[in-house]
Amino acid sequence: MEVLVLEIEDPGCFWVTMKGCGPYIVDEIEYKNLNAEMNQFYDKSYKDVDEVKPLMVEEGQICVVFSEELKCWCRAVIKSIMYCTDHYQTECFLVDYAKYIFVKSKDIRVALEAFMQIPYRAKKCRLYRTKPVTLRIDFCKDTAKIVPAKRWDSAATRYFQNLLKATTQMKAKLCAVEGNTFDVFLYVTIKDEKVCVNDDLVSKNFARFEEAKENTGNSADYQENQTSLNVESLPVKIVNTALAFRPVLFQEKVSTNLETGLGISSSFLEETYQRSSTDLNENTASIVKGIPGLPFKENTAVHTDRLQQFLNSDPLKTHIIEDDQQSFQNLSEERNFVFLSDKIEPSSVLETAPLFDHLKKELTRKKFLGPNFTESYCWPPVARGCDVVAISYQGNDPFLYIPPVLTFLQSGSCYKALPNRNGPIALILCPGWKKAQLVFELLKTYERCSRQLHPMLIILGQNKEEARSVKIRGCEVIVTTPYSLLRLFEHHSLLFCRLCHLVLDEIDVLFSDTTEQVFTVLDCYKKAIITEEWEYSPHQIIAVGTHWNKHIAHLIKEFMNDPYIVITAMEEASIYGNVQQVVRPCMNSERTAVLLKILDFTCSNLQKVLVFTNSVNEAEMVHKALKSNSIFSLKIHKESEFNFKYILEQWTNKYSSGTHVVLVLTDDCMQSLGITDATCVIHFSFPSPRIFGQRLHSMSDNFCNMIKNSSVDQEYTKARSVILLTENSACHALGILRYLQHAEAEIPPELHDLTAKMLETEEDKKFSRPLCAYLKTFGICKNRTVCPDRHQINLQIDVPQNIPDKIIQTPGCVTILPLHIVNATNYFGRIVDKQKDQYTILAEEINEYFKKPSNTISVKNVEKLAFYGLCEKTLFHRVQVVEISPKEDENLFFNVKIKYIDEGRTSQVPSHQLLHLPAKFQCLPPQAVEFVVCRVKPIDNEIEWNPKVTHYIHHKIKGKLHEAKIVHTLGNTAWVDPMVRVTRLSDLKMSVNEYNVRSEILSTGLGTDNPEHITQLQKLCGHMKVLDHAKNLEPLSIKEDTAGPENASNPQNMSIQESSTENCNSSKITFGNHPCDGVAQTKEAEDSTLHQRKCFYPEIKWFQNEDTVTVTVKTASVADCKCEFSKEKVVFSACSGDKLYLADMELHQYILAEKSTCVIKDKETIIVLAKEKKGAWCKLLKNENPHVSFDFEHWEDFEDKSPFPVGTKKLYCTAAVTEELVDSSEDSGTESDEKNILACWGLFFQETLGCLYLKTGRTTVLIRLH
Repeated sequence: MEVLVLEIEDPGCFWVTMKGCGPYIVDEIEYKNLNAEMNQFYDKSYKDVDEVKPLMVEEGQICVVFSEELKCWCRAVIKSIMYCTDHYQTECFLVDYAKYIFVKSKDIRVALEAFMQIPYRAKKCRLYRTKPVTLRIDFCKDTAKIVPAKRWDSAATRYFQNLLKATTQMKAKLCAVEGNTFDVFLYVTIKDEKVCVNDDLVSKNFARFEEAKENTGNSADYQENQTSLNVESLPVKIVNTALAFRPVLFQEKVSTNLETGLGISSSFLEETYQRSSTDLNENTASIVKGIPGLPFKENTAVHTDRLQQFLNSDPLKTHIIEDDQQSFQNLSEERNFVFLSDKIEPSSVLETAPLFDHLKKELTRKKFLGPNFTESYCWPPVARGCDVVAISYQGNDPFLYIPPVLTFLQSGSCYKALPNRNGPIALILCPGWKKAQLVFELLKTYERCSRQLHPMLIILGQNKEEARSVKIRGCEVIVTTPYSLLRLFEHHSLLFCRLCHLVLDEIDVLFSDTTEQVFTVLDCYKKAIITEEWEYSPHQIIAVGTHWNKHIAHLIKEFMNDPYIVITAMEEASIYGNVQQVVRPCMNSERTAVLLKILDFTCSNLQKVLVFTNSVNEAEMVHKALKSNSIFSLKIHKESEFNFKYILEQWTNKYSSGTHVVLVLTDDCMQSLGITDATCVIHFSFPSPRIFGQRLHSMSDNFCNMIKNSSVDQEYTKARSVILLTENSACHALGILRYLQHAEAEIPPELHDLTAKMLETEEDKKFSRPLCAYLKTFGICKNRTVCPDRHQINLQIDVPQNIPDKIIQTPGCVTILPLHIVNATNYFGRIVDKQKDQYTILAEEINEYFKKPSNTISVKNVEKLAFYGLCEKTLFHRVQVVEISPKEDENLFFNVKIKYIDEGRTSQVPSHQLLHLPAKFQCLPPQAVEFVVCRVKPIDNEIEWNPKVTHYIHHKIKGKLHEAKIVHTLGNTAWVDPMVRVTRLSDLKMSVNEYNVRSEILSTGLGTDNPEHITQLQKLCGHMKVLDHAKNLEPLSIKEDTAGPENASNPQNMSIQESSTENCNSSKITFGNHPCDGVAQTKEAEDSTLHQRKCFYPEIKWFQNEDTVTVTVKTASVADCKCEFSKEKVVFSACSGDKLYLADMELHQYILAEKSTCVIKDKETIIVLAKEKKGAWCKLLKNENPHVSFDFEHWEDFEDKSPFPVGTKKLYCTAAVTEELVDSSEDSGTESDEKNILACWGLFFQETLGCLYLKTGRTTVLIRLH
């Protein structure tokens, strides 16, 4: 935000006023109005001054005083009181101008509450994490050191003041709020150059950066191996303050800072890519072995806020057993490790990095301090044009390849031999549209300092015209996804004719989700570079990711040319190195006996075995057990009498073949020993994922290079890892199970059982959480184990809420008004009653009430979950406070998070804008309902909708009335299928369907069919206990129409609803009194044995002729099929697998029960009903049902015999159309002389019983006449 400095004390205390918009910003016009009102009040309103004088004054008191300098009344805080001869003199701080003035006590006025509603204009700030330093001189040792100081010295303050005076523009980035002080990063523009004041003070030796407390390491060993940040140890003559005082690591996690309520990333500099790095050990050996003890810390800071949010959004790194998930990533922080296929000289300093000069300058300008550990090994081979495979904890960071690839692309002479055609030189394949968009934005950012590459982001749907219309003329870099690339390749066959660089971003995700598509792309690329013209042109494949995948081996062997393999994740290196993983289940008391059995084997080779324990007592016990069984063993732990040097001498001695050398140790000794040549690791104590990788590193010398030595037997391995699984291993079992699954190791059933119980426990912990958004939107959640939300039904939460009480049994049409569009298929809005909408009446009353100024009463004490009024532009809304930060309620002015209870959206507003809402306006329950459009999902296995689709649907449906059929409800969510925009043609007395929302999504080409959506939801609800099976036959529950002001519940009591078991099981609803709905009543089921069994309603289709109705029940492999006929109903029941299907069909007209038949087939059951009276039925059932639909295929077959059947009566239609909805009104009616059939312009019309069916080709549209 832009700021204006009012007063400066030092860099740790200065006052600014903020411009623009934000949670703490008020427009200057409001302050001017406030001053005018205060001047008018205190100058004229009170003739008797004593009425506005305070009874007493004290320090810290808020008051109003008159400033002689400003010539106006000002809000102030009393700082000090001094006694004079005849009066008290007070020192006051003007909170809107950041000035100190002295005022006599008799000139102080009481601050009225009306004048204290808006925040103070002057905001007290300090530079974030920027602390003062001073020079300490030791005359005895004749040295000088920069050390932390408690106060800012005058030189630093003077420099800070001069810097701010010389600026032409000043901006601040808010990082945290502590009390009434804002912590900021301050940016100034001087002579068109943007400078970060925090960094500038550090680089000039005026300050140091203070590392956040939560970012400090936990391990003492780790602390000793990091470059020290203790400034007392840094002599002045060698210190580089820009690096030394900068935090070594801004942690990647996002923290919520106090009153802002916003996620503040660890890197706070605007448009920066903060990385800190310490020098690598130049003499480090790195040929196919681990590198222990490097004084280097992997940096996980990111390029921009968007990139950090993207990297942090990985669901596999966030939730369940979070410590385990994060600990795998922390391994590199505790001990840097790299596994290399060939020697690489790392480039750890930006000045010596293999990048072109302009890019280095751009990175320096963006405060990029140097490559991190993984980048220092990846950049050199990538910049030389070599094939590279990089597996790292930061393998999803595009900066692993973007800078060196841009550098190589600058050498235009390398590409002169390429054919002079249109096509990209570099192609970047990303796993999804979101990552592709991120990579593209980074390319655009850093392309400015390079030659023109004209990068393109290509995300294509299934519309072939879109792919055909793409123009790639002049484009040298394409960023896309595998699916989009293959769609583009269908219409641009020369796409690979100039391709030199193929980048596979997040290779593990690409191979797990799009294996076939990726190998198709690789085959096309391989065929393209075989031609002779490629002899003198570069061809390079780069693959980066976070996990090793079995398909990477095939990629390296078949498509790469002697690639550099860089692995900085120890667990992944062990999978590459073919380490055998063995799990031995046993009781905790039997571990010693199992350990002895493991060691009781003979081998012709030397065996070096490490036995890891987690305590000193355990290590002593194991050592004694081994000695008593005549097994030569060593031991080491922190209390051991032997030193590390002795143990290493014993370990490294030359032993004869077949000898067993066993070392029993605790985990805290690993780093000091630095062992890398063990052949077997036995986990006597069950390891956490963090420790597990470190233990495996002890065998890194014996990792097999299965890529280069293809003759090695896949079953053979020199390294083995043995885990003892006991009943006490639950703590970290899940993390280890995931790793073993990833390594494709044999997993005993005991481990599966142990983790299954853990997962069930974890799921139970989420029981009060909201229902998973992915489950609601798509019917499935791909990452259940790490998803923070609930995946089972909670009977207290999932009862229908915010639903009108006018509900009947039959499913029918409702009119909905989408007001807040979350994504393409998820909206919040209201259900509108066209006859008498209660909310419309209420909204008019609320706006009429608040038009009177006397009724706009600001709330003094804001309470969580309470309801208030809020003015937005010219309209007033009902809102509920959903969140107040713990520290905000202590301040006078603060922001609160609110929810618009009648629209569904949330927002943050200043607390003083909330208005008292009378109880009469709280009687009507919250009207916001969440709607989900069924049976459609994003293409290409994406889990989020492309913004193109969301924007298109947002523009099309927001604020417009739609007709929808509700097929399922849980809690405040209603699933609709279909959802149609209906337009009335008043002149013609008819309504037409303008569009179907689901069809509109499909028409974009970015959505596809999701037939299992509702089925998955029904399975979810099937776990609930069923008391009345009849209620499960219909999609909606039954309630009496008892809505009214006298019995409407208070919305404040609706946050958590208690309900009876019967209501809990009614997970489905319908809305009555709608023009489309029929009137129905529920009948009790006759078969009482079904009450305790889960029942499902089968899918039913029907068609008719003049004499019979044919009903097709879609059930596969049925057993115990029963079909009972009566004059007015048919009851069908059958079992299929473990499901019971029941259809209790009350027919629209009578049938001849004795002539009706039922025939069971393989995948369906055919029921033929003989009509009592010949003629057409306009519908099958008396009450509409979403599971029953008309079979248009048979209707079409009948039409084909007579395309224009003028006057025929043998064409029979139905009102039960599931895909297209029709609206009707009270004045609907038909004239008998209009019943005819028209044939014109190739269209077919059939009008019968007030319904007009329009048909062209295979498209059918139904129009209800009025």
